[in-house]
Amino acid sequence: MHILTTIVPIFFVVVVGWGIQRRGFLPAAFVEPANRLVYYVAIPAMMFQAIIKSDLTAWFHPGLILLTLLAAVITYAAAWLICIATRIPRSATGTFIQVSGHGNLGYIGLAVAFYYMGSEGLAHASVIAGFLMILQNILSIVALQAYAPQNGTLRQGSLHQMAFKLLRNPVIVSVLAGMAFSILAIPLPVVISRTLTILSGMALPMALLVIGASLSFQHMKAQVLMVVGATAIKLLFLPGVGWLLFYIFGLAGSDTLPALILLASPTATITYIMSREMQGDTDLASATISASTLASALTYIAWLQVGTG
Repeated sequence: MHILTTIVPIFFVVVVGWGIQRRGFLPAAFVEPANRLVYYVAIPAMMFQAIIKSDLTAWFHPGLILLTLLAAVITYAAAWLICIATRIPRSATGTFIQVSGHGNLGYIGLAVAFYYMGSEGLAHASVIAGFLMILQNILSIVALQAYAPQNGTLRQGSLHQMAFKLLRNPVIVSVLAGMAFSILAIPLPVVISRTLTILSGMALPMALLVIGASLSFQHMKAQVLMVVGATAIKLLFLPGVGWLLFYIFGLAGSDTLPALILLASPTATITYIMSREMQGDTDLASATISASTLASALTYIAWLQVGTG
């Protein structure tokens, strides 16, 4: 029952976001700035505060992080092999690979971790998310670059610029800063702490509404097989590989649940932006984001059962 009472409200808010956007209450002129507010301010504030309030040494597991990253690498490789075996058009290959492995950690994954596991679960998931976010961005860039048309090939300067942006990613910066404050036991002034609490309060509700407002189904029918395939890899294969690795190496379920929640997250909305910037298949990215987001409501129920069973 706890699983249902966690997942249903989360995705109901997503549906509310979609509904009110259709009614004109969340126009595109609002959604984009709201998304930037959540991504650059609210989510980093929430992650930073969650980490500094927790005992980092009590639940920081390098082995778990490495296995989580290994699951992602295996999934990207498997998606690549599937593209070769099924002869997916070259123009869609890079995008197919990235939407099959690039998860929406900040908006959906952390929301599930927090509402299901509380503040400790959020802190644990936040640290793992920082490392996983770096890896999945790198692997996505490699996949898109490998199949980019010649006029879409990144110059060396562009690669350096993307690497610099990755290091400046607000989520990654907030995780590293939170870990530093936690390890060094640096106290926060009450004023700063309460400011972070206020900003954190809008992070997940606003993120879920923005996700709902961004859903689009107009390209789904034209690429239904690739959308279904990528969604299955993202929501079933990736967390399945992670769960199997955790089991083989004897890691306890309670320790691995935050990682499993992140691995089971739907395709990230940023995959659309990356596909557009590197001349991938934006229609496939848009359709997979929407399909995987809705389907994850069901798959999350299953994975939470497995992770707590």
